[in-house]
Amino acid sequence: MELLIESVRDHGVITPIIVRQKEDGRYETAAGHRRRMASKINGLTTIPAEVREMTRDEAIIIMCESNLQRTKILPSEKAFSYRMRLEATKRQAGRPAKDNLGQVGQNSRNELAEATSDSARQIHRYIRLTHLIPELLTMVDESRIAFNPAVELSYLTEAEQRDLVETI
Repeated sequence: MELLIESVRDHGVITPIIVRQKEDGRYETAAGHRRRMASKINGLTTIPAEVREMTRDEAIIIMCESNLQRTKILPSEKAFSYRMRLEATKRQAGRPAKDNLGQVGQNSRNELAEATSDSARQIHRYIRLTHLIPELLTMVDESRIAFNPAVELSYLTEAEQRDLVETI
C-alpha cells in the first residue's frame, strides 16, 4: 500500500477504477479500492473512473478478479475473494435442486480453477481459511502459522480456536 500511495503521489492514478451506479443514484467502487484510498491519502478529490452497468453480484466478481490480479495478496484476501466470488456465481446461477447442491459448488470451484492458477482443491483449502477466527487468520497473513496447518485449524470450533490463540 505504501508503494501505491507513493506512485499515486508521483504519477497520479494511471488505471481508472471501475464503478457501478446503485439504485439510489450513488456510485459504488467495484475495482480500485486501494487506488481510491491512495488518492484520498494524497488529497486528490477526483480519480479517473469507468462507469459500468452491472448487478451487485457482477460487481463482486469484478472486485474479486481485481484482487486476484494483484502481485502480492495476503492468504486471507485470496480466501475471502474466492469465497465471495463463488457465492456471487452461485447466486447468478440460481437456486439448485436439493439433490444437486454439492455438485453446483464443485462445478463453480472447477470453473474458478480454470480461470486462476489454483486447483479446485486449493481454492477449497483457501476458502477454509475464512472459518478461522480473526486472530488466527492474522497469524496466517503474518506467516506465523503456515498455510497447511491453518487449513486444518479451520475445522476446530470457535471455542477451540480461541483456546489455541490463548495458548499460543
